[in-house]
Amino acid sequence: MNAPWKAGSVGGRDPFAAFVCDDDTLEMLRPVAEEMGWSTDKCNKGGLRNAVQTLSVSASPNILLVDLSESGDPLNDINSLAEVCEPGTVVVAMGQVNDVRLYRDLIVSGLQDYLLKPFSPDQLRDVLSQAQAVLNAPKSDDSHAEKPHISTAVIGTRGGVGASTLATSVAWLLSHDRERMTALLDLDVHFGTGALSLDLEPGRGLTDAIDNPSRIDGLFIERAMIKANEKLSLLSAEAPINSPIMTDGTAFFQLQEEFRASFDCTVIDLPRDMLINYPHLLGDVNATVIVTELTLASARDCIRLLSWLKSHAAQSKVFVVANKVQSANLEIGRQDFESSIERKIDIMIPFDGKAASQAAKLGQAMVEAGKSSKASAKIIELSDLVLGSVGGEEFSGKDGDKKSLKDKFGDFRSLLPSRKASEDSPKA
Repeated sequence: MNAPWKAGSVGGRDPFAAFVCDDDTLEMLRPVAEEMGWSTDKCNKGGLRNAVQTLSVSASPNILLVDLSESGDPLNDINSLAEVCEPGTVVVAMGQVNDVRLYRDLIVSGLQDYLLKPFSPDQLRDVLSQAQAVLNAPKSDDSHAEKPHISTAVIGTRGGVGASTLATSVAWLLSHDRERMTALLDLDVHFGTGALSLDLEPGRGLTDAIDNPSRIDGLFIERAMIKANEKLSLLSAEAPINSPIMTDGTAFFQLQEEFRASFDCTVIDLPRDMLINYPHLLGDVNATVIVTELTLASARDCIRLLSWLKSHAAQSKVFVVANKVQSANLEIGRQDFESSIERKIDIMIPFDGKAASQAAKLGQAMVEAGKSSKASAKIIELSDLVLGSVGGEEFSGKDGDKKSLKDKFGDFRSLLPSRKASEDSPKA
């Protein structure tokens, strides 16, 4: 496969050309093209196959619009188009397949955007305007190495383990102490606490993105995100509980793409159920933080999450963090917990109810409100691990899954004292 197309304007070439499959789309396209100052003679009938044939004997335009509706294998056909398309062409595709995996693969292959049919003239105009903006954007100087983007997902094994508290604190540390431009994405659309914990109004940014993924671009991000401090921005929602999420996940993928372009770091507060419906969310995440308590239920779900991550996000460095750890009354000790999940706990964060209460009262991240607490010191260690995740080792779980999950559950269930044994034990 050829290298992806790179944005740029090349002189001596047509500014625009389109190859579409149906008359309705052609009739919609012509006035939009004329409005943007392009010749309607370059709006052709025939789809992607016609585009490949035409561009094999002529120079490709600066902006190319192709229709994939009649393509049986869009990815393979796009590769064929890449072979006849010159560097510098900005390519936008349209089609009838509503599949976030296809969208993701097309973007990775070098497309600027993918329009799902049917679409309105306004949607078409917006996408072509974005393509023109990309074409005319000043070229970055690649001679200066930039810091790689670091994307982190924080997942709790159970509700109430403190995953949202840690996600907010890590994002605050990256922005404030490390001075990285950071985006905090709270994907609990109905009950998220990211904005609440920072004393902010959540706004409608996330719900608008879900409803209109085609409008997500740099300008949308700038307007939709809420500023927490100079370098930390938040995207969250407080959707009505009678309004279920209706999305195929395209919006989430596109938000992550825009975050990579606009920020140094992304922290995703990721509810567990999102992994089931939108597994692609962790496709490009550098670090995954599993937040757990030392309990039987958390041990079970920690094993399940580690297994899932090994299969679906092997590129991500995984950190297991035990939160709210108390010195007494532990349901499972650290050594037994680590034995059951077959790996070490990376960080143990002690329970600090006073610092948590103070943070809630002040509307601040826990590490900001309780800077001198032992819990905050451990969260700072976690932020250091996150920053070191890029270029680090691969998934740190054990390779040999000699036991089934059922066997593992049996192993750590035996760690709990038997009720019958307690009753039968001799009394002093």
